[in-house]
Amino acid sequence: MSDESKEHPYTDFDSSSCKGNKDSRGKLTVLLGAAAGVGKTYTMLELAHEMLEDGMDVVIGWITTHNRPETQRMVEGLPCLSVKEMEYQGEILREMDIDAILERRPKVVLVDELAHRNMPGSRHVRRFQDVEELLNAGIDVYTTLNIQHIESLNDIVAQITGVTVLETVPDRIVEQADQVQLIDVPPNELIKRLKEGKIHMPMQAEVALDKFFRPGNINALRELALRFTANRVDKDLHQYMQEHDITGPWPAGERVMVCVSASPFSAQLIRAARRLARGLQAELLAVHIDTPRRLGLSEKERDRIFRNMQLAEELGAKTLSVCGKDLTEEILFVAREHNVTHLVVGKPLQGRVQEWLSGGAVVDKLIRYSGGMNIHVIQGETEAKDEPKVKTLPVSPAVPWRNYVTGLLMVILVTIANWWWFDYVEPVHIIMLYLLPVLLSAVWWGKGPSYLTAFASVLVFDFLFIPPIFSFTISDFRYIWNLPIFLLVAFITGKQTEKLRTEAILARQRETSTRGLYNFSREIAAVVDVNVIVRNLVDQALQTLERPIAVFLPQKNNKLMLTAEAGTRGTGIDENELSVASWAYEHSEVAGSCTETLPGARYMYVPLMTSGNTVGVLGIHIQGKMLNPFQRRLIEAWAGLAAIAVERVNLAEQARQAALLVASDQLRTALFNSISHELRTPLASIIGAISSLLDTDGVYSGEDRKELLETVKEGANRMDRLIANLLDTARLESGMMQLKKDWCDMEDVIGIALRRVAECIEGRSLLINIPEDLPLIKADCVLLEQVLINLLDNACKYSMNGGEITITASQEETVVEVSVADRGAGIPPEYLNRIFDKFYRVEQPKSVSGTGLGLSICKGIIEAHGGYIHAKNRLGGGTIMTFSIPLGEQPDFHML
Repeated sequence: MSDESKEHPYTDFDSSSCKGNKDSRGKLTVLLGAAAGVGKTYTMLELAHEMLEDGMDVVIGWITTHNRPETQRMVEGLPCLSVKEMEYQGEILREMDIDAILERRPKVVLVDELAHRNMPGSRHVRRFQDVEELLNAGIDVYTTLNIQHIESLNDIVAQITGVTVLETVPDRIVEQADQVQLIDVPPNELIKRLKEGKIHMPMQAEVALDKFFRPGNINALRELALRFTANRVDKDLHQYMQEHDITGPWPAGERVMVCVSASPFSAQLIRAARRLARGLQAELLAVHIDTPRRLGLSEKERDRIFRNMQLAEELGAKTLSVCGKDLTEEILFVAREHNVTHLVVGKPLQGRVQEWLSGGAVVDKLIRYSGGMNIHVIQGETEAKDEPKVKTLPVSPAVPWRNYVTGLLMVILVTIANWWWFDYVEPVHIIMLYLLPVLLSAVWWGKGPSYLTAFASVLVFDFLFIPPIFSFTISDFRYIWNLPIFLLVAFITGKQTEKLRTEAILARQRETSTRGLYNFSREIAAVVDVNVIVRNLVDQALQTLERPIAVFLPQKNNKLMLTAEAGTRGTGIDENELSVASWAYEHSEVAGSCTETLPGARYMYVPLMTSGNTVGVLGIHIQGKMLNPFQRRLIEAWAGLAAIAVERVNLAEQARQAALLVASDQLRTALFNSISHELRTPLASIIGAISSLLDTDGVYSGEDRKELLETVKEGANRMDRLIANLLDTARLESGMMQLKKDWCDMEDVIGIALRRVAECIEGRSLLINIPEDLPLIKADCVLLEQVLINLLDNACKYSMNGGEITITASQEETVVEVSVADRGAGIPPEYLNRIFDKFYRVEQPKSVSGTGLGLSICKGIIEAHGGYIHAKNRLGGGTIMTFSIPLGEQPDFHML
């Protein structure tokens, strides 16, 4: 077992220190060479000295000198950060300290050996992932790489050198680099350096010369490096021409599709398709087809499919998993649906007979029915045995011998029944009964037990029922044909029955998954509570995947917290697991088990992302059981739905807050405008009157002085009403207004209100209609007085001097209604429902003072009593304002 396949504890870290500025990503410079010893590290150190002389902040994050004196001298004078020492299997090993670099935050950092695989227990499995984190933090990185470590060239290098390179870097890392610089020396010079001991120790150099560093190998690797660099230059040129609108022969849109399976050589197909897509500058699509024939895959085969799909994603391919009945039809359907122009498939490794038994030659069918599509058939060889990056516990297989034994028992039971009525039926009828255990075995256990049952049935029928009995000799020539035909029919029937059985299983899987997605999407469609959404998510995922699920959401301080979980008993989320989930959230990347970032975790953490925004993390317990590609796509679908739902709730909340801010701004503007006007008028009259009294001593008579003082009093009362309305509005809005209920006589309340507005109604005709038997009401008498004062003040403002004001009180079933009517201009019908809104005022021909708060205060007070207030226009002109107060149980006056 390789080291990378073992599970190891992972180190805890502060995820907040890893969060970089996405808007200022660092630049990556790759120094590419054909082989070790061409001078990549030496050149990188030379460039570092030049940058240091120019005043740039350059540090060494990791350097490997291989004890070469020239390289060691170049390290001198350059700032070098400390490395991290970690214990593994009793040894102290050294690795690059990524946290020290993030804390130091230099402008440029040197990181040697980009393809290096970190020791178990590191944050990332491979060094290029460390470099990506540094780039995301805004730090420029200079690094070195040999051509044999590029993923898509891995199998070609193995064919050239006979050595399979295990440490590889995805093509996207090099393709996304801001600069790729080729470091090259002639083969003779490289071999000379090797012989002089400048690359390896003398004993190692002799072995290298015999194997890897042969002149032919070096020339082939140099050609690969030159071709790769030339493709990079060509890509940069096309990008430059497009950016500057330079006309040229642009390549037509191409799309390459590669078929991914559990074949050991499927990874070679993916790399070949990647090279083809890169040469055509085309999009790459990797497709895996699940068919009934491929349903019974072993855990090892499912693991290989999973890793092949991961490899395709690392190489920049768009991956797709499809379920279907016929492999050829599904491949062509997906290819046509995605407008594929080039289809990459593998050359069959089995013989013609095996192809026929497995349903025919897929490659021949693809070529025959592909139409105008280009078919690329790749010859492959079985790859070297490799272990999974994350070891999983084997799934306990079912015990197949029980099924075979049960099938034989059914044959015995049928034989006993046939022996019982052997004298009454013909042997031809007896053999038909043996089809029953064959069919049942195929339905219940598959074709294996069915075939054994059919073969045993033939032997038993020949031995017991075909003369001469108790012998396998056949005297009747007719049975020589009957028995093979029976076997053929039994085999075909068993195979087709098993096919129907597996199709039913596949249909149930699809139905379960589709139903889970449908139920989840339906349940969260109109939900506006995030907690309900994540609760539905964990319940549906647990029911379908049958493994513990957890969901993490950020809090107000942007710290990730466990929000919902299901089935996590015994596999709870501890601080280490929370750290991995935080890393996945901070970096918007999948982390944990089954990944190459913190793979020692028990859960795989999938970020909930929508258009570049991460709103949470979904955790799925993996340890002990790998996910198959279909389950992974299902998880991605769930994560996508949940992310959209959470984002929808967040956006709705933001929209609500924005609407509140807009409404608050409008109210504040209306308040300022109203108050500034309403305060300015009484203040101006007060200041004018007081100034006159102070500046002209003895000029005004007593009557004039009284008039001026009345003006001051009127202005002060007006300001008092304004302040009272503002305070009442504030109490209503805050919910702090407390009702002090007592038994009130509406005649007394109306009388007190009339006395307080005596100046306002002076000169107007006042009519009051109050029945003598009007019952008492239990209410806050002071607040009801304020309601009547505001209504009377409003009637005075909007009616002419000398006009009529009518106050009516009456009992209507279980309420007491009080109305104030005037003979003013009335209210347009479309505005009747809005006059009780804060700061709303109906435009009138004449200017009327006021803030627009009086009627809204009336509405708040009446509704606090459980009543209702409304307005309507009066026949003959004017407005009627009516409010109702519920009647309570009348008091016992003998007890009062």
